[in-house]
Amino acid sequence: MLTIYGVYRSRASRNYWMARELGIPFTSVSVIQARRVADPLAVDAPLNTKSPGFLSINPMGLIPAIDDDGLVLTESLANNLYLARKYGGPLAPADLGEDGQMGNWTMWAATEVEPHAVKIILAYDNGIENTPEGQARIAACAQSLEKAFSVLETHLKGHDYVVGNRFTVADLNLAEVFRYTMSQTALFERHPHVKAWLARCQSRPCFKAMMEERLKEPE
Repeated sequence: MLTIYGVYRSRASRNYWMARELGIPFTSVSVIQARRVADPLAVDAPLNTKSPGFLSINPMGLIPAIDDDGLVLTESLANNLYLARKYGGPLAPADLGEDGQMGNWTMWAATEVEPHAVKIILAYDNGIENTPEGQARIAACAQSLEKAFSVLETHLKGHDYVVGNRFTVADLNLAEVFRYTMSQTALFERHPHVKAWLARCQSRPCFKAMMEERLKEPE
């Protein structure tokens, strides 16, 4: 049995979406971010990222983590690559070449896109998006993302999806990273293939089901 530790309003969303796409049973253990708790170490505090019980799962104190029949993994994107390889199907690599491509695109998203995208999300989360400081930060991040958007735009001109011209774990991983940039509508308008690709990914029933669960949680 697969256990996913986290909440839907976190990077755990990637693993919840993946499990649904694979059609595998899973147990969800709610672990909230410690910053959301007044006293995360209080005796009556909900399970959170500073709780000793969770730190025994992931000493880094970050969500998500997964436990798949005793194998514990703690990096959301790598978790999905593992689940695809284990459970197979159309989301998994068909051969070693596809496996390499899926890993390459996933690492590219993690290193070239997510660091800038997260700063945009944090500007909104911290309520500074309309301040001079926040607008400058968002503009700088959007400018830094221009090259990555252009790279993906060029790749998608002849493909509906990133690898194998079918929806795979690579698309799911990238879509969850690019979701953080959705406030930057001008970037998507300049890169229509990226815009259409993300819409295709997000039109999937399993993504919509994941988002429904996400919206039930407090912000």
